[in-house]
Amino acid sequence: MKKISVLIIDDERHSRMELKRLIAGFPELDCIGEARNADEAQQLIEDKHPDLLFLDIQMPERTGFDLLQALEHVPHVIFTTAFDQYAVKAFEVSALDYLLKPIRAERFAQAIAKLTAKSAHSAHSRQIFVKDREYYHFIRWEKVYLIESMDNYARLFVEEKTVWLKRSLNQLVKTLDATMFFRINRAQVINLNFIQTIHTTETGRLTVTLTSGQTLNVSQRQSVRLKSTGKI
Repeated sequence: MKKISVLIIDDERHSRMELKRLIAGFPELDCIGEARNADEAQQLIEDKHPDLLFLDIQMPERTGFDLLQALEHVPHVIFTTAFDQYAVKAFEVSALDYLLKPIRAERFAQAIAKLTAKSAHSAHSRQIFVKDREYYHFIRWEKVYLIESMDNYARLFVEEKTVWLKRSLNQLVKTLDATMFFRINRAQVINLNFIQTIHTTETGRLTVTLTSGQTLNVSQRQSVRLKSTGKI
């Protein structure tokens, strides 16, 4: 069975050593590196594409939350923290789990059990981390049904809520899964899996109705492209 690749990110050396000791007791885990700060961590994540981060929240200069916001694709995350207020915030953003320092062996084992139950491999290709005002969210792309351009922001429609991502639609489109998402006009991208019906107007342009009930206009050019994809 393929091991779960792990990175440790913590500015305290003794904390990194303790996590390595705990990880060594679980043969399904493979520690592939460690970082002392967010800058080191970001480079390692982009190079190694780990399945899981053990991530300290409070670090000098850039926090664990700052790091996650900078990533295009976010792995599973187990937060580690010595501060209860950060633990509560981490829990609110639906992280896989959080561990309060000093980490107890039995609590660590519980977190790993939760991880393996979720099938950890390759999760980082399907989610991002978004700070929207005072809230933090892990967003799974497969649940996003509509993306709209709002100046230098993108508004993501996911389940019953909308969140704002500080990234232009032009930037975002370059990173999206083209088999799942389609740009219907200059300002909107839809998830093809959420199309309910498609209608052709008298001019040959398309309108699409999503499962959310929203009906959207497809530009003339993108109508031709959408027809040629064979997805409708």
